[in-house]
Amino acid sequence: MVADATGGEAFQADLSSLAEVSSLAAKIAASNDRLDVLVNNAGIGFHTDGTTRELSADGYELRLAVNYLAPVLLTRKFLPLLHRGASPRIVNVASVGQQPIDFDDPQQERGYTDVAAYCRSKLALVSHTFDLAEELAGTGVTVNSLHPAMYMPTTMSKRSGMEIVDSLETGVAATRRLVDAPELADVTGRYFEIEEEARASEEAYDPEYRRRLAELTDDLLNSY
Repeated sequence: MVADATGGEAFQADLSSLAEVSSLAAKIAASNDRLDVLVNNAGIGFHTDGTTRELSADGYELRLAVNYLAPVLLTRKFLPLLHRGASPRIVNVASVGQQPIDFDDPQQERGYTDVAAYCRSKLALVSHTFDLAEELAGTGVTVNSLHPAMYMPTTMSKRSGMEIVDSLETGVAATRRLVDAPELADVTGRYFEIEEEARASEEAYDPEYRRRLAELTDDLLNSY
């Protein structure tokens, strides 16, 4: 439906499978010679009382896989297209809910909760955004992350059992601003809460945390 309305082309993939993420990137690259905008938004939420640990197709903790590893891999695969884009921008949809990964138990095999897994995946995405911005400095490709709104009326929010706070339009507008606002054309490596620049959890600015996260990420994505 969206593709019909916009004149675009729709692609489908299971983001819990890194092989499918790689295949998706290859299919899109085969029919496009450039990419102007990449918004990494797909993800899995939480149940406030959820304690059943789930695994991805690759045997990784599910929220880490879908909310973090999938967008990181997809972005890596798309970088050649983005470098050929017109004022290319990457937008990573994160969350104000953030927790650091325990590198002694990165797959959260002990004391698992949905909420912690979700928050760990989102801080990882923000932290990666900062690293990627440094890597892409001077290339013309910008990358920012944001918390788009608080508990919008999405399927994810409804399943969490949390009370709806913000409208869907609030989150769409906040995300769209990072996509095409002229005043943000050269802004990169920032974290926003709705439309205001904000400060993420302290670990996102910690070089040691980011180094260990990058090592973990490379290890988990090594085969893809």
